[in-house]
Amino acid sequence: MLDLCRDLPAVRYEPGVTLLSEGEQTGILYILIEGRVEIVKGAFQVYETSEPGSVFGEISALLNIPHTATVKTLGTCRMHVVSRAADFLPSNPDIAFYLSRLLAQRLHSVTSYLVDLKSQFEDRHDHLGMVDEVLHSILHQQDEVFVPGSDRCPDTKI
Repeated sequence: MLDLCRDLPAVRYEPGVTLLSEGEQTGILYILIEGRVEIVKGAFQVYETSEPGSVFGEISALLNIPHTATVKTLGTCRMHVVSRAADFLPSNPDIAFYLSRLLAQRLHSVTSYLVDLKSQFEDRHDHLGMVDEVLHSILHQQDEVFVPGSDRCPDTKI
């Protein structure tokens, strides 16, 4: 990814800077050159990375929805910054294809995990037995934006 982005502007950020805020919509795409960031969803840190080429803001940019998590710098970072990602990606097919592959890998991982859960818990009649419904809705969703929540916590944004 870094090779594909080498001509994009690079910006330096100090530790503790919030790059993306969950629930806001900026249209910005960040590609990590160096440094360390955390991804926070609600009150939970879900991921921390220092992997060069890591991408942030892609879901929001591609689906035209608010950011699904907060991204903060944990140390000094350098990032490639694309300020209008939805306009940028169609005119940069190599980067768009890279993101497509990345998102396909993530989807494959999630569906493989859900299939494993389904095989372990398909005879259950509680919340673990619902994996089949979740898997079905993920695999058959077309041109719709998923609205998170559950019967137990309908207002919860996951």
